[in-house]
Amino acid sequence: MLQIMKDVPTGVVGVRALGKVTEEDYKTSIVPALEKASKEFGEINFLMVLETDLGNFTPGAWMQDAKASLKHFAKWNKIAIVSDQKIVEKLAHVFTYISPAEAKGFPVSDIELAKGWVAAPEEAKDLINQ
Repeated sequence: MLQIMKDVPTGVVGVRALGKVTEEDYKTSIVPALEKASKEFGEINFLMVLETDLGNFTPGAWMQDAKASLKHFAKWNKIAIVSDQKIVEKLAHVFTYISPAEAKGFPVSDIELAKGWVAAPEEAKDLINQ
């Protein structure tokens, strides 16, 4: 299941993944949130908190993820992925090279840091990265 997070800074789409994640979860939560952010802010700053294993995402969920990513390709600004799964931090690094977004992985213990980083304007990113 995917839940839209309410406790994120303005201009950030925050999503919490729990248990099994399906195509329908994407269609009813992430897709509308990305559409709104794209129209309202002209860019997408995205925070994903993974409280489930990547293996719990169905093939349909991955397909919706790819569709949403491509549809808004030029709008991606920052992506923060929060998880204690080590592979996720490495995947976040890869996103930086295959998308226009700057992406960074954070452990669950640093969720507040992730929220600040994904919301920070470009001028402040050097201070946060120190």
